[in-house]
Amino acid sequence: MSENCNHNCESCSEKCSQRDPKSFLAKPHEMSNIKKVIGVVSGKGGVGKSMVTGLMAVLAQRAGLKTAVLDADITGPSVPKMFGLKERATADDNGIYPVMSEKGIGIMSLNLLMENETDPVVWRGPIIAGTVKQFWTEVIWGDIDIMFIDMPPGTGDVPLTVFQSIPLDGIIVVTSPQELVGMIVEKAVNMASMMNVPILGLVENMSYFTCPDCGKKHSIYGNSHIEEIAAKHSLGVLAKLPIEPALAAACDAGNIEGFSGDWMDAAAMEVLALVK
Repeated sequence: MSENCNHNCESCSEKCSQRDPKSFLAKPHEMSNIKKVIGVVSGKGGVGKSMVTGLMAVLAQRAGLKTAVLDADITGPSVPKMFGLKERATADDNGIYPVMSEKGIGIMSLNLLMENETDPVVWRGPIIAGTVKQFWTEVIWGDIDIMFIDMPPGTGDVPLTVFQSIPLDGIIVVTSPQELVGMIVEKAVNMASMMNVPILGLVENMSYFTCPDCGKKHSIYGNSHIEEIAAKHSLGVLAKLPIEPALAAACDAGNIEGFSGDWMDAAAMEVLALVK
């Protein structure tokens, strides 16, 4: 037991021999059957974590899997916009129903419950964390082969709640080439290790830009350090995403399901292997 123990395991991230790591796992809604759950995390914001979540969900759906996305980034929900969702989620006496994307991906996000999508969420951490847990326990997801959870950046209340309450089969850590970001990413990797959550690998976004005229690759944000970080923690590099204006435009237009590109194929294969 930690010398700083306050006997409240739900708010603690310490490794402790007195605590059963499975004791806080919550069951999904009784009308839900979710086979695999993958978290997508980052050490800081602005590195493209939500976009990676969306791309992984699209590729899983294209592979024939029943796919869902739980948007746990409560104060910065961007998943509905990427998928072009405008309608609000519905509910009845049984629970809340996710909104279905054009291609059939089930999505739940706080923006699908708000009157106006631009209304700010001015909530304290415990309420935010409780809302994420409700998305797991009170939403009727149905039969799902694989769910992706878009988590907020950092190592605060919500990631801790997800790690402790939802049975994750693995996480993907998203980073960008800047050395500062690499240092912060290690915090996320170390947190996952502390919580005994498997790390499937790293994805580097904004890795390079390919000149449309000469075809040469340029490292806009500096040289990549992802291999060094991966080697330090015995992890694999799942993908290196380029700066691609067409992809950014598709996300902004709510058409991420129509993207084309093979940058994430290796990452998708790694994750789909868990299901198959």
